[in-house]
Amino acid sequence: MNFTPTELGASIIFAIAVLHTFCTSYFEKLAKKSPRHAGLWHLLGEVEVVFGFWAAILMIFMWLANDLATAKAYINKRNFTEPLFVFAIMVVAGSKPILHFATQLLYRLGNVIQLVLHTKQVPTLYFLTLSITPLLGSLITEPAAMTLAAFLLRDLVYRHKCSTPVLFGTLGVLFVNISIGGTLTNFAAPPVLMVAATWGWSTAFMFSNFGFEAMIAIFINAGIVTLLFHKQLVEPTSKTNQARIPLAITAIHLLFLLGIVGFAHDPVIFIWLLLFFIGYTTAYPKHQSPLILREALLVAFFLGGLVVLGALQGWWLQPLLETMSPTAVFYGSVALTAITDNAALTYLGSLVQGTSPEFKLALVGGAVAGGGLTVIANAPNPAGLAILRSYFPNAAVSAGLLFVAAIPPTIVAILALRLL
Repeated sequence: MNFTPTELGASIIFAIAVLHTFCTSYFEKLAKKSPRHAGLWHLLGEVEVVFGFWAAILMIFMWLANDLATAKAYINKRNFTEPLFVFAIMVVAGSKPILHFATQLLYRLGNVIQLVLHTKQVPTLYFLTLSITPLLGSLITEPAAMTLAAFLLRDLVYRHKCSTPVLFGTLGVLFVNISIGGTLTNFAAPPVLMVAATWGWSTAFMFSNFGFEAMIAIFINAGIVTLLFHKQLVEPTSKTNQARIPLAITAIHLLFLLGIVGFAHDPVIFIWLLLFFIGYTTAYPKHQSPLILREALLVAFFLGGLVVLGALQGWWLQPLLETMSPTAVFYGSVALTAITDNAALTYLGSLVQGTSPEFKLALVGGAVAGGGLTVIANAPNPAGLAILRSYFPNAAVSAGLLFVAAIPPTIVAILALRLL
C-alpha cells in the first residue's frame, strides 16, 4: 500500500473518531463528575458532534503538516451535497403536517389489519412503522423515511419509558430496515446512489436484484421484534382528538418534500426550497410545530465530518477490496460498513477497475446489510438517533448495545440477500 504522511495521519484520526463514537457515554459521566467543565464533556458526549470535531482536528493537522493553502484546497474539493440534503429533508419530513399525513396513512392501514387479523392497535402500528416506512424510503429517500419512522416510533414507543431491550431492539431493527429498504430503486439509498450511474444500474435492475430479498428481510425483522415486544407496548388509554390539518396545507408540505427529493443532487435548488419552506411555515404558523433545525444541523455536521475524514481512507480500503473474492467482498463490506459510511465504501469500490457483476452485487449487498450496525454505518442513522436519543437513559445511546441489538436483524438481511 502506498500512502502519504497526510493519509496515514488522517487514518489515525479517523480511527480515533470511530473509537470516540463508542465512548460518548463516558464523556457524559465525566460531565457529572466535573461540573466545572461539564459543557466541554457534554459536547464531546454528543454522537453527532464526533466526526465534525475530528474533521476540524484533521484540518489543523493538515495545516501544520503542510500549509493552510493545502488544508483549504482539500476542504474546498469535498462534496457536501449529501449532508446538506439530509439537513433539508429532515426539516421538511419532520414537520407537523407531514408527520400527521404519514400517521394517518399507517392508522388506516392498521385499522384494516386489525379488522382482518383481530390484532391490537399499538403492536399493529409498531409493525407497520418498522416495515412499511422503510420501504417508503425507496421513494422518498432513506433520510426522509428515517425521519418519519423515528418520529412515529417516538410517539408510539419511546415516550412511554420502555425497557432497555425495547429501546435498543427497536433502534437496531429500524436502522437495519431503513438501510435495506432503500434498495428497491436506484436513487434513494446513499450506497446505491454512489454507484448507480457508474455501473448503469436502473430501478428495474435494483428491484430485480435486491427488492424481493429486501422486502422479505424487512417484514421478518419487523415481525420478530413485534412478537418479542408486543406485551411491553403501551395501548392508549383514550383516543386523543388532534386538530384536523387542512388538506391544502398538507399538500403544500408534500410538494416541498417532493421538490427537495426531486432536486436531491442540486444543492442550490433544494436549499432554496428549504428556505422557502421555512419562510412559508413562519408566515403561516397555524397547524405547524417548531421545526427540528437543531437536530438536522447536528446530523449535517456529523455527515460533513464523515465526508472530510472518509475521503482520505482510500489508500487502505481500495487495495483491500481489490484482493477479495465476491463472497469475501460481501462479508468484508458488512464488517467495513460498521466502521465507515457504506456510501463511502461503495464509492471506493466503484473505483476498482475490471470488477465482475458478482463483485458489484456483493459489495452493495454487504454495504446495505451492515448499515444498521453502528451510527456511522449509514447516512440516515444519525437522523434517527438525533430524534430518539433523549428517550434513552441519560440521553446516551451505547454504541456497544446498539451493535449487539443490530446483529440479529443484520443476520436476517444477510441470509435474505445471500440465499434468496
